Amino acid sequence: MTMKLPVLLLSLALTAAATAGKPSIILILCDDMGYSDLGCYGGEIHTPNIDRMAAEGLRFRQFYNNSKCTTTRASLLTGCYPFRSGKGGHQLLDGQTLTLASALKPVGYRTILTGKWHLESDGPNAWGFDESYGLLDGCSDSFEPTIRGRKFGHNGAPVRDFPDDYYVTDAYTDHAIDQIRKSVAAGEPYFLHLAYQAPHWPLHAKPEDHARYKGRYAGGWEEMRAQRHKRMIELGVIPPDTRLSAVDPDAKPWTGSPNDQLTMELHAAMIDSMDQNIGRLLACLDETKTADNTIVVFLSDNGASAESPITPPVGNPEPGAKGSYLSCGPSWANAQSTPFRKYKKFGHEGGMRTPCIIRWPAKISTGRWTDAVAHIIDFQPTFMEAAGLSPTDGIPAGKRPLEGESFISLLQGGDFLREKPVYFEWAGNRAVREGDWKACYMRQSGQWELFDLSSDPTEMNDLAATHPEKLEGMVRAWTRWAGTHGVRAPGTR
Repeated sequence: MTMKLPVLLLSLALTAAATAGKPSIILILCDDMGYSDLGCYGGEIHTPNIDRMAAEGLRFRQFYNNSKCTTTRASLLTGCYPFRSGKGGHQLLDGQTLTLASALKPVGYRTILTGKWHLESDGPNAWGFDESYGLLDGCSDSFEPTIRGRKFGHNGAPVRDFPDDYYVTDAYTDHAIDQIRKSVAAGEPYFLHLAYQAPHWPLHAKPEDHARYKGRYAGGWEEMRAQRHKRMIELGVIPPDTRLSAVDPDAKPWTGSPNDQLTMELHAAMIDSMDQNIGRLLACLDETKTADNTIVVFLSDNGASAESPITPPVGNPEPGAKGSYLSCGPSWANAQSTPFRKYKKFGHEGGMRTPCIIRWPAKISTGRWTDAVAHIIDFQPTFMEAAGLSPTDGIPAGKRPLEGESFISLLQGGDFLREKPVYFEWAGNRAVREGDWKACYMRQSGQWELFDLSSDPTEMNDLAATHPEKLEGMVRAWTRWAGTHGVRAPGTR
């Protein structure tokens, strides 16, 4: 039966009243970026638009992810630590988790995912997203994403044809801007999860972006670490007495190899391109006069990547062009993680700690830093509160309670003190942070280490022998957490 006009108008009026004043939310996630890569976090890469977000918003010094692509994405969208699924060791979504998209839809939000999914095979539209476009797999060619059989789609339909001038970072931004304009035109608040693939391998950059960095890294990774460490202190990213961690055992001495220079040039160019596109996104908010009440978040899914996949090129491409397959490896990853130890897949700070910037002009005063400890599972309760929902009462029956803690007070000018520890596990690497104390376990060593991050943020001074009771208590807490989340062989000290 067709709805009568007066009833329809009343319905539209009630919907408009319910959504009025609710902030739109843009959650930008990049892939495999190091803690010190951004200009506003001490890096030499040109990132003026992300730096603008920092100058106009809030920067975290101690924000944590899950140190791995899949686990971070699962937690980011559910407000919970991921539960083991038994599917090849991946952490995936399940029917008991309430995704952020599904939580926001009932209160009038249009939900959009643009970019890398890398979770359940049924795709984003099955998990609360009205609109989706992008990569279903973990990585792809930036110029032709379906090379090597990668899966790419739009609202569940495969996308196989790409124009000659296609570049995935640009395409994701094009789609995001189009969806923002449609939402604004409809008068709807929206939740946009913009998940860039950059700068994940294979390293692919447009020639004009690569040109800006040619020769820039001739001094090598050791020189870059020293320079970044100095700038980070000057900018206030780290305390003045922060020691630079020791060179990673898997890093090699610098020889000046052109190939080694090339990989960092491409990594930098990919981040530069992403920043240019974020500038386009911010310009769209300004043009639509919606910037003031739009929450924009930027962070990375894990630390820098030390992975060196052995994958042959398709055809005979120039390095960094379509079909090529290059990665940075452990030496550059160590430098991209300055000043911390380790990188992606590890529980040390170089793997878990991410730059995190939040801009919300209606609420956040400009140029703020915070030392509050927060984690990606805290986004869902925070965004639910921003949308007028209760992170506890707003969870439907049959769904898991959120494990994150809302830091909405921090965005509104107050303080935030996380009450619960931060936990981590991937491939046998483990960590737990409780207050200023951090316990880490590397599978290679088979030993737990203990650090006081208030005086030792780069994890240089192992206190396991001098504070055995503290370590034992933290390991017990981690083991209990592992048991409730399906982590195999949690182990003991």
